Amino acid sequence: MTERLDLPEITTWHRVSPRYVVVDIVGGIVFGLIVVGAASAVAYFTAVSWLWLIVTAIAIVFIITIALTPRRVRSIGYQLRDDDVLFRRGILYQRFVAVPYGRMQLVDINRGPLARALGLSELKFVTAAAATSVVIPGLAEADAEELRDRLVALAESRRAGL
Repeated sequence: MTERLDLPEITTWHRVSPRYVVVDIVGGIVFGLIVVGAASAVAYFTAVSWLWLIVTAIAIVFIITIALTPRRVRSIGYQLRDDDVLFRRGILYQRFVAVPYGRMQLVDINRGPLARALGLSELKFVTAAAATSVVIPGLAEADAEELRDRLVALAESRRAGL
């Protein structure tokens, strides 16, 4: 029988930068405009009046998603523990992923154009199991580089058995 993942209450969760809300909202707005625009074009050119109800429903879903973005971003966090890094995200469906340091194979930093303009980065670390690849978005550039270096050092020491 496997043991339960204990999440002590007196721990510090590191959160992503509040500036990440801007990146996520702009991405949501751009994607929403593309989808609503495409659906509107279909409704307009087919002249089927009930398709406008679908366009309206899609627009409402995007508006609600964008309105919930600040709360969703606040739910993203990570915690460095003795043997692993614990990542969490989600409001309604919470996801917790514990990645042992010794199992990390790749630690990568990505910076999109808008995130780079705001001084943010995305840290991705991958293990051999595809289900445990974790992306921590919205880290300050210096924090992402420091965390990457720390995770690489911890991963190398764990793999070496130190």
